[in-house]
Amino acid sequence: MKQIMRITILALILISNIGFSQKKVTELKFDTKYFNAVDKWVAFPKKDKDSTYVYGFIYLDNQAGFTFNYETKFQIKEQELINIKRDSIVGLMKYRLEPNTSLVSVLTENQISALNLPKEPEWLSIYKERSDQVDYLKKEGYHFNHVGASDLALEPLLKAYEIDPHFDGLEFELSYAYNHLGQYEKAIPILEKAIENNPENYYFYRELGFSYVNLNKIDEAEKTYRKGIKMSDNDFEKSEMAVNMAQAYFKLKNKKKFDEWAELTRKYAKENSQYVQYIDHFELNWNKK
Repeated sequence: MKQIMRITILALILISNIGFSQKKVTELKFDTKYFNAVDKWVAFPKKDKDSTYVYGFIYLDNQAGFTFNYETKFQIKEQELINIKRDSIVGLMKYRLEPNTSLVSVLTENQISALNLPKEPEWLSIYKERSDQVDYLKKEGYHFNHVGASDLALEPLLKAYEIDPHFDGLEFELSYAYNHLGQYEKAIPILEKAIENNPENYYFYRELGFSYVNLNKIDEAEKTYRKGIKMSDNDFEKSEMAVNMAQAYFKLKNKKKFDEWAELTRKYAKENSQYVQYIDHFELNWNKK
């Protein structure tokens, strides 16, 4: 009798585990940003009235940016993923992913297996041929910086920096990533070496001034921004440097210095631009705590 009960309980456990496993296979979690799903199979949310999910592979095209390679669609029926055969007249379809792209569900190993997919597509190797070279790594970092994912930009940028620190555009991307992440102390030595190598690049002064401002090194920031403004031929960049200094003096309640940098902001910024609106806001709220 005890033996029969043991077998019955074991059978129940097996049935329970099978049900749990099926649930796992069909469970989709749309909680991942596309730039966190590079080199992964993903599914996109379906529309309310739709019964199918679009899926495919996200990769980084070093020239064009983050790209979704459409595979086909699947349905979920009776706890199974059912592939929907793609129309034979439909060729390879690729979509460049924009900042407003919806969250995706990264497919699990079980889901990839259920859909009879390889770990990664064969064609992916084409986009990885030069992935250990400086220009590739710098561009990879640029794409991550461009979408605000500077934490992901650091790895390729640091690899490139070890190979050729003065490669065109690399020092800017690396210092930008550090500044974006609030790691200002790490950005400063990168920029100091960059300026020593190329003192005519005003972008280096813009980033270095930003580092100093956020470390409350106001004198250093002001000297740096003045140099950057002097050599820049770009009014927008000049206005950005100026408004950063104006904001710093607004926080310090140094009216004389604020007025000086507010005037420079208005000089270089377009009328009714966001930076001019910032200056107006600072002036209206000067006496408020």
